[in-house]
Amino acid sequence: MASMPQTAQINQGISEQERRCIEFCSDCHEMCVSAFAYCIGMGKQHAEEKHLRLLMDCAQICQTSADFMLRGSNFQYRVCGVCADICESCADSCESFRNDAEMKMCAELCQQCATICREMSVTGAA
Repeated sequence: MASMPQTAQINQGISEQERRCIEFCSDCHEMCVSAFAYCIGMGKQHAEEKHLRLLMDCAQICQTSADFMLRGSNFQYRVCGVCADICESCADSCESFRNDAEMKMCAELCQQCATICREMSVTGAA
């Protein structure tokens, strides 16, 4: 009898809310990495250290949060809370570029990710 791949075994216990959060975290990670490269290319205010650091912090915590949920870590809800905080800060930073469509998209996705991660963190605390 063939055994189930390990990834499939891990993913069996993931709720629909967790799947949705993982998707948002993965999309936000990708968006922030892309926005980082975009901002480096734009230079000036886009390339200020604080803004670039937030983009990378957001990308990294989103990836970490998704990883914790995928493996069903006991700490996933706490990590989701931190992820929500960082995504909100990153969204605020991206929103400061008023006439920039790329930054607007990044801000919107970061805010959506923050919302679902906050929901996950509250669910885990209940």
